Amino acid sequence: MFIEVIDYKVVIGETALTVVAQASPENRANAEAEAIEEISGYLRPKYDCSRIFAAEGPDRNRQLLMYACDIALYHMSSSLPSRMGMDIRRERYEKALEWLKKVQDGTVLPDLPEALDEDGNSAAPTIRYGSQPCVDNSY
Repeated sequence: MFIEVIDYKVVIGETALTVVAQASPENRANAEAEAIEEISGYLRPKYDCSRIFAAEGPDRNRQLLMYACDIALYHMSSSLPSRMGMDIRRERYEKALEWLKKVQDGTVLPDLPEALDEDGNSAAPTIRYGSQPCVDNSY
């Protein structure tokens, strides 16, 4: 799997992870799958998500891994009674989403494999177009 238990040590302690996951590996696995799908929604238009999340060990993008842990922890902590520790989880979740939006806009360019079409060319759209709204100046 893309996220391993040891990867959480960057953002949460081992005991706190056990509490947040409610001592259930199934809860943690579900939250990780939800986090990966949420991240994929932002990255899929430009990046090859199947290659990104199939990476293991040092081949994984460390920043993306940290944000995946943050998003998974947010999903796990939302089911805790009394929303224990929810403030820090929400803050880190919002920071992760902000980073993903910047990646989606092209403001931030992470070192991730791009999606390719059948010919081996980039499948990402390269031209953005649009116009201003129509203005009716009749007086």
